[in-house]
Amino acid sequence: MAFEIGMPVAPPSVSVREDALGRLAGLATPAGAFGGLGELSVWVAATQGVCPPLPVERVRAVIFAGDHGVSDHGVSAYPKQVTPAMVRTFVAGRAGVSALARQHRVALRVLDIGVDDDLTGVDPAVQEFKIRRSSGAIHLEDALTPEETLRALEVGATVAAQEISAGAQLLISGDMGIGNTTPAAALIAASLGLPAAEVTGRGTGVDDTALVHKQELIQQALDRVGDRCNDPLDTLTALGSADLAAAVGFMVGAARAGTPVLLDGLISVACALIADRLAPGAVDWFAAGHRSPEPAQSLALDKLGLSPILDLGMRLGEGSGAVAAVPLVRSASLLLSEVALLADLDLG
Repeated sequence: MAFEIGMPVAPPSVSVREDALGRLAGLATPAGAFGGLGELSVWVAATQGVCPPLPVERVRAVIFAGDHGVSDHGVSAYPKQVTPAMVRTFVAGRAGVSALARQHRVALRVLDIGVDDDLTGVDPAVQEFKIRRSSGAIHLEDALTPEETLRALEVGATVAAQEISAGAQLLISGDMGIGNTTPAAALIAASLGLPAAEVTGRGTGVDDTALVHKQELIQQALDRVGDRCNDPLDTLTALGSADLAAAVGFMVGAARAGTPVLLDGLISVACALIADRLAPGAVDWFAAGHRSPEPAQSLALDKLGLSPILDLGMRLGEGSGAVAAVPLVRSASLLLSEVALLADLDLG
């Protein structure tokens, strides 16, 4: 599937959004009583193109796994060997997001896009779309070649199409990769024109010394790339990774197909920011599942104009925050159909 760069995305139905806003205002509740849940119900209706919306039953999450060259340079509290170990844990259904996905009836799939391991003995389907092993250390070299970036974008769009064909009403992009908060923060800094000092967080929980080192590394990466940050494809090639590029393609593919995406934490939101740069208007198909403690995520959410559904201090990744928010999306989808209208009340 060829990935088109720069083609705008048609927005969710404007007329249905207006109908949903009108219906929300007419519910037998005080004005604004449902707060953000009411706003979410309007978004669900607009993305479905029908008011009241259908119940959101079929949710599918894909974890894009990959390693990052910067993980060899002291930016994480954990070694890169954790990445393949966690892929095996996803396959076994024992990861944090696995428990949440079972609880909330979310189909979960894991794909090795750039893990620095052969994953011997793992179901070959997990490696069906592998681009490469690890990525370049972004402070020293580009993460990918331009050809690898395009391949990863195409992979993501293909996977989105597969999940939609499987019946998804709502998609979630999850992540797994030791060191991945570093390229994610760099992508956000490059997209927003910010210095590393404003975007760098503790990721897996690094100490103060490692945090300063991580910040310096991100700034070195930004300085190395320079004006190339003005082009989103160059930004992704220079500062991203194969797994992040695949997640970008996944989000763009979903938006172009008219299927909404529930975003997770820092990595997911960084990819959403690039997705909206590559396909203007894609953000209208995204909702923010939760707020991460990482400073770059909040900065990117503000830029995208998204308010998170949950704010619980979660920072696991894996798509876990978005999966945890699924029950609220499902609740929102029912408000406009199951709550009485004030006009229908018998006020005697």
